[in-house]
Amino acid sequence: MASRSPSSIRNVCLIGHHGAGKTALAEAVLAVTGTIGRLGSVEKGTTVCDFEPEEVQRQLSVSLAIAPYDLDGVKVNLLDVPGYVDFSTELSIALALSDLAVVVVSASDGVQGQTEDAWRAAAAMGLPRLIVINKLDRERANFSGVLDEVRSAFGAGVAPVELPIGSENTFRGVIDLLDDSATVYDLAGTPPVRGTEGPIPPELQSVEHEVHEQLVEGIVVGDDDLMTRYLEGETIERAELQKALATGVAAASVFPVLCASAISGVGVDRLARLLVELAPGADHRYPVKILAGDASSEVECDPAGPPLLAVCKTLSDQHAGRVSLCKVISGTILPDTVLTNTRTRAEERLHVLEVLRGHATSPVEEAVAGDFVAVPRLSGTKTGDTLAPKGQPVAFPLPDPDPPALLAAVKPSSRADEDKLMSSLQRLAEEDPSLSVTRVDETHQTVLGTAGEIHLSITLERLARKFGVNVEREDVIVPYRETITKAAEAEGRHKKQTGGHGQFGVVHLRLEPLARGEGFQFHDAVVGGAIPRQYIPAVEKGVLEAMEQGGQYGFPVVDVSVTCDDGKYHSVDSSEMSFKMAGALAFKSALEQAGAVVLEPISALVVTVPSELQGDVLGDLHAKRGRVQGTESGDGMQTITALVPTAELSRYAIDLRAITGGRGRFRVNHDHYDVKP
Repeated sequence: MASRSPSSIRNVCLIGHHGAGKTALAEAVLAVTGTIGRLGSVEKGTTVCDFEPEEVQRQLSVSLAIAPYDLDGVKVNLLDVPGYVDFSTELSIALALSDLAVVVVSASDGVQGQTEDAWRAAAAMGLPRLIVINKLDRERANFSGVLDEVRSAFGAGVAPVELPIGSENTFRGVIDLLDDSATVYDLAGTPPVRGTEGPIPPELQSVEHEVHEQLVEGIVVGDDDLMTRYLEGETIERAELQKALATGVAAASVFPVLCASAISGVGVDRLARLLVELAPGADHRYPVKILAGDASSEVECDPAGPPLLAVCKTLSDQHAGRVSLCKVISGTILPDTVLTNTRTRAEERLHVLEVLRGHATSPVEEAVAGDFVAVPRLSGTKTGDTLAPKGQPVAFPLPDPDPPALLAAVKPSSRADEDKLMSSLQRLAEEDPSLSVTRVDETHQTVLGTAGEIHLSITLERLARKFGVNVEREDVIVPYRETITKAAEAEGRHKKQTGGHGQFGVVHLRLEPLARGEGFQFHDAVVGGAIPRQYIPAVEKGVLEAMEQGGQYGFPVVDVSVTCDDGKYHSVDSSEMSFKMAGALAFKSALEQAGAVVLEPISALVVTVPSELQGDVLGDLHAKRGRVQGTESGDGMQTITALVPTAELSRYAIDLRAITGGRGRFRVNHDHYDVKP
């Protein structure tokens, strides 16, 4: 029997715009609950969740981190999620694994681009949400103004359950609207500070009473018994209000708003406790759908069920090696459990189970359904894999990574770097699902697909730090093509006389243009044995090689129909090589008369931006020779579909971010080739 039940586990992700204070808030919660001995600093690079050198240097979270704490017999797994747009795949994974999203909003900056994006992503999954207005001790902090922004942006259901006492540098406490009490903090103390209950300041009593009544009415309306008692004038106790509020939170119909300052510690102890009281248990979003080929089935959050692990994060350390962060979907996992990787069909022995807090680990004896566990040194397992009992080829579907927004080519700085480049990049891609690595044979380039400039920079820094591989960045070569616009014909003659057998072959070809995208067709129209049958494939091979080598402009030739209708041979000197050379010569000669043009790749672009920015985005697309195919509006956003030359989109991630302030999103895929002006 498992010692901890899923109902006593809370999986909570901290989401929002970068700079809102999510990492500092997680650090403050760990400190105030006694989980860590001292309070770290984002500025000094000493927090639990930001431990990668790239994060410390930039003071910016770049990957998902987990920070569990225990309070009142409940384990809370805090998932600290990057707020920068380049790391939206981390957000999608965190939302899929959590039971509550805490949306952190800066009291001085208000609702920003990534705040809205994170909210929409959580809402699309039906995830319960709670809002924390952080940094209330900062200059220009404005609780009422930000609360109005939150209500305007997120709509019905937003309900403050706390009010701040003081503002900016006088922010010293919070009012609990559930039970009409105040908690005041001694700011002269050393963080983490804990509050002391006391009376509500007289100047706030009338405002508190009004907001309290609004909150109570909003809570009891969902419970007929409470509503009746409230209308009859009965005072509803805090425990009952809290229970009804938790029900509304779990149903994603009520979104409580809390007050806090991660730096001063005001409100942090209350947040830690309210996450225990209001967040749904780890079994809330069950049953979950498990895939088995084209079929699917549902799995309950049952500690007695079959063991099932989803690998949601892979960490790599020079000293500790690979550590896989997994969520236990079903069953109870014990040390030395043997499971099968359902992707590779290879067995994996889970020698050691650990709790992961930032990058620090500590051993545990078991992990139950709904909880997270870290497993070191899994040999062939990577992020996104599922571990299940042998003979159960199932998979827990994690969200697919976003398509690359920025492509960049890299080349090794030295021969030593060249030998390790591809293997090192593949290992990075195993840790980071949003990174793609492609070797383009046509252009002889190694191309990285990333989410933006920051993601690319961090990838190259990790490549050098972890694997000692240094590279130089270069522009991605656009894969242009050539085609013809009219029919043409020519003869190719290959004749070479040396001692012994010579070489002789004559080929006559007729070229005609094909419709765009049809590629290549070869027709044998030789009659009368002008070219023996066994040499016709050699002619076709010579034509194909000539097409690949490039036409008049040096690019591969496509969409051409080639007909071989005549030729000559010699009974002694003709050979396959002779006719391959003659075919290539005939093709090149005919191509010069066929009106060759350059084709450029055209991408299908889908851009989603706030409606008020639509005009700016459309203007930019027209400047990029884009052809708008349509627009669609919804939820204050505008989705634009356009066909744009691929060469114009090499830096579109940067351009769109500049136009929209980071509030725009796009995806792009190759669509077709068209004539380049």
